[in-house]
Amino acid sequence: MSELKNDRFLRALLREPVDVTPVWMMRQAGRYLPEYKATRALAGDFLSLCKNRELACEVTLQPLERFDLDAAILFSDILTIPDAMDLGLYFAEGEGPKFRKVLRTAADVDALCVPNAATDLDYVMNAVTEIRSALSGRVPLIGFSGSPWTLATYMVEGGSSKDFRHVKKMMYASPEVMHQLLDKLAVSVIDYLNQQILAGAQAVQIFDTWGGVLSGEMYREFSLQYMQKIVAGLIREADGRKVPVILFTKNGGQWLEQMAATGADALGLDWTTELGDARARVGQQVALQGNMDPSVLYASPERIRSEVQNLLRSYGSGTGHIFNLGHGIHQFADPEHAKVFVDAVHEFSAQYH
Repeated sequence: MSELKNDRFLRALLREPVDVTPVWMMRQAGRYLPEYKATRALAGDFLSLCKNRELACEVTLQPLERFDLDAAILFSDILTIPDAMDLGLYFAEGEGPKFRKVLRTAADVDALCVPNAATDLDYVMNAVTEIRSALSGRVPLIGFSGSPWTLATYMVEGGSSKDFRHVKKMMYASPEVMHQLLDKLAVSVIDYLNQQILAGAQAVQIFDTWGGVLSGEMYREFSLQYMQKIVAGLIREADGRKVPVILFTKNGGQWLEQMAATGADALGLDWTTELGDARARVGQQVALQGNMDPSVLYASPERIRSEVQNLLRSYGSGTGHIFNLGHGIHQFADPEHAKVFVDAVHEFSAQYH
């Protein structure tokens, strides 16, 4: 594998010194870019784009051509594992992901097979290998997965949900069934992320998009416990370097101490958590990633630059911060405003290092 020319993202994740604060954006390869829309149209649909190694590589690299980003993230979807479990994933126009088969009973969960990531999800590994080769050491490549709880919400609800009625009913009324499902998913995620690491991913992130809909007790039992199991099961060194692990629970700022105790290297923060407070609470244990509100990108360039400065000031001097948005970039964001954001991070952060 080629030598890494820019490793500040990996160094910041391990709280090692850096020259400027590294920056990348969740969902940086996406619908806000006209070139992404063109490639997606070429692929036919979203899943076909994910499953075509050349096109998945192309869209992964597109934002790096526009912006001075410090990391690339694999272009894929968090629902690849349930898709490999034969639940029939599809994307309804304007409605997001849906499954043809849903899990509602103990028998449904019993019948669920744990996929073999190397064979059943080989298209993801092929994309990782292709992207890593195309990057040629330019920046590190991030692999990722959904958390077991987040995957379970889609599998039980059958798609996105506002009230999480079915999955919470299963959790409260049949906790043993929910634990069986989450355990199968944790085993699957460990295998999936390890295969990504073997294929060339240099850091991995676990997206716990829906952990924040739980009470504290339920979060620890049904989400955090399984993410901790995953962290413990991951390959943590490859190519002679550590492979850092980032945990991101959206709306999870109240549980940072428990998340930091999992053994993860970094925690993602959404914009509802004060960066300086988070550093005071857990900054000795983990790096922090985040956390500008993606809606700031709708503002003027001056306002964007001012918000970047505010967040850098909030974190303060020293390493251990990876600048990011607090969630994925919005599809209606202006790419020129995203460039202002990325450039401002590098421009204003040097004084803090």
